[in-house]
Amino acid sequence: MRRRRPEKREILPDPIYNDLEVAKFMNYLMLGGKKGVSEQIFYGAMDTIKSRTKKDGVEIFKLAVKNTAPMLEVKTRRIGGANYQVPIEVAKHRQFFLASHWIINAARGRSGKAMKERLAAELISAANNEGGAIKKKEDTHRMAEANRAFAHFR
Repeated sequence: MRRRRPEKREILPDPIYNDLEVAKFMNYLMLGGKKGVSEQIFYGAMDTIKSRTKKDGVEIFKLAVKNTAPMLEVKTRRIGGANYQVPIEVAKHRQFFLASHWIINAARGRSGKAMKERLAAELISAANNEGGAIKKKEDTHRMAEANRAFAHFR
């Protein structure tokens, strides 16, 4: 028997941009409870973006997340002893979650420089529809497209 879902925690918007999405992204970026470090990385990346593109950092961030957010993903369903990859539409909050994680992982996967530099580079390339996070989204869409035959198992 399933118990009730735990209630969603309310998070406060970040202090500089007063934006909930930014605060959430910084929480995803955080390692080992070190929020100060994740704030330094994020705000440093925003400054880097501003100096490189002459545009507002948060605009680029929002565009990058929008470009990276997937419309479809596959979920494994077991039906009659066989496992099928069933394509499903992605909920709004999960789109943001997946996009954020893909951007962060792609930035961590980049070689060399400080994390704020890598995050800035990944956000800029995602805003231009290129880079590791966009590749991940396209792979996810391709997977969903290939398994369209099983969509009736939803």
